[in-house]
Amino acid sequence: MCIVRPFRAIRYATDKSPDISALLAPPYDIIDERGKAELLSRHPNNFVKIDLPHVPPKSAGPPEVYQNSRALLEQWLRDRVMVRDPHAALYVYHQVYRYDGRSYVRKMFFGRLRLEPFGEGSVFPHERTFGGPKEDRLALTKATQANLSPIFGLYEDPHNQVAHRLEQALGRPPLAVGTLDGVENRLWAVADEAAIADVARLLAAKAMYIADGHHRYGTGLLYRDWLTQQRGPLPDEHPANYVLCVFCAMEDPGLLILPTHRVLPGVSVTGDTFVGDQHVRVHPLRASQPSDALSDLRAYGAQAVAMFNGPTGQYSAIHPVRPDFLREFEPQRTTAWQRLGLAFLHAYLLERVVATKLCGGRAPEIHYVKADTDAVAEARQTGGTAFLMQPTTMEELRAVCSAGDLMPQKSTYFYPKLASGLVINPLTE
Repeated sequence: MCIVRPFRAIRYATDKSPDISALLAPPYDIIDERGKAELLSRHPNNFVKIDLPHVPPKSAGPPEVYQNSRALLEQWLRDRVMVRDPHAALYVYHQVYRYDGRSYVRKMFFGRLRLEPFGEGSVFPHERTFGGPKEDRLALTKATQANLSPIFGLYEDPHNQVAHRLEQALGRPPLAVGTLDGVENRLWAVADEAAIADVARLLAAKAMYIADGHHRYGTGLLYRDWLTQQRGPLPDEHPANYVLCVFCAMEDPGLLILPTHRVLPGVSVTGDTFVGDQHVRVHPLRASQPSDALSDLRAYGAQAVAMFNGPTGQYSAIHPVRPDFLREFEPQRTTAWQRLGLAFLHAYLLERVVATKLCGGRAPEIHYVKADTDAVAEARQTGGTAFLMQPTTMEELRAVCSAGDLMPQKSTYFYPKLASGLVINPLTE
C-alpha cells in the first residue's frame, strides 16, 4: 500500500514577495565548488548554503560542516528568512518550461511517502543504479533532522485524477515562484482535508517508482533505522517513517524523458567490428551533425542506436536483426527489457562484441553524457566512439516496471531537474 501524508513544511518566507528565484538551487549532486560559489553570489541565503555543506558530497565531510547547516537553518527560522507553515498540507508544484521549441507544464506535488524496503511493498526503483556512499546525506539528515531535498516518484494515473483533484483545491496566486536555469517553478499549499484525503485514497493502491533520488531514499531508510536504534520503536506516524517526495503521474503531459548518451574514450568501434555478426545490421548515415543522425535513426526502429566513430567522423545506425534476439543471451530478463535499445547496446554490443573484440575481454570504460554534441566532441578528442541513444519512452518504462524488471543504468534523464529550496520536510514530531 502506497501511503502519502501531508506535512508542515519549512520554506522561505514569501510575505514580502513570492519571488524566490535567487534562493533556489539545482539538486546538490550536480553542483561543484564553482557552482556553489555562483549560487551564493546571487544571494547569501541561497539554499545551497545548507543543502551542500561538503563538496563533493561523495563521502562525509568533517562533522562541523553539518552542524553549521543545522545552526544556519535554526538561525533562518529565528530571523524569519524561513518559516514553518501552521497547517499540514500537500504542496502542489508546477514547472513551466520550453524544450525544442515547445512549451510544457509538469504538474506534481510534494508530500511525505511512507518508507519501506524496495520491492517489499509499493515502492520500487525504476532502474539499476550505481552504488555510492550515503554518508554525506545521512550526516546532514542527522544534523538538521530534516529532508532538505526530495526524491522524485512516478505513479500510473492514465486520467490524471490526482493532478485534477489538487487543481480543484488550488488557491491563487502561487505561494512562491522562482525561475532557475530557464525553468519557472510555482508552489501552492493545499491544506484542504477533503482534497488531501482524496489524493491519499487515489494513490493508496498504486505502485510508486523512484525516478530520481534512489540514494536519498536509501538515506531515509538508514536515518529511520538509526533513530530507532537511538530511541526504540518509533510511533507509526513519526515523520522519520516517511521521506520527502515529489509525486508525478507517468502520463503527465509535461514529463519529458531525455536520453543519456554513451562514450567509449579511446575505443574505436566501426562497422567492420560487426562484420559477420548474424545478430546486427549496420547502416552508414550521411549525417554531419548528431541531431541529424538521431533524426535518421528513427527509421531503423526503437532499438536502433547511432554510432559515431571519432577517428573517421562516420555516423552509422546499428540495430538488431530481430527485436527479440536478446532472449537467447538474457533469458532471465522480461520481454519488455529485452526489447530496449539500451539493453541491446549494453547486453550485446558492449558486453559481447566490443569487450571481446576490442578490449581484451574487459568491460570498456563508459562515460555518460547528456548532450549529443558533447558526446561526439569527446569521441573526436579521444579517438573513441559515441553511442547516441533514442530517448526511453514512457511506454517502455511502464512496460518494464509493470513486468517487475528494472531499466538499465542511466536509462532516463527526467527533464527538467527539480529545484531545491522550495520546501523542507522536518523529521521531528
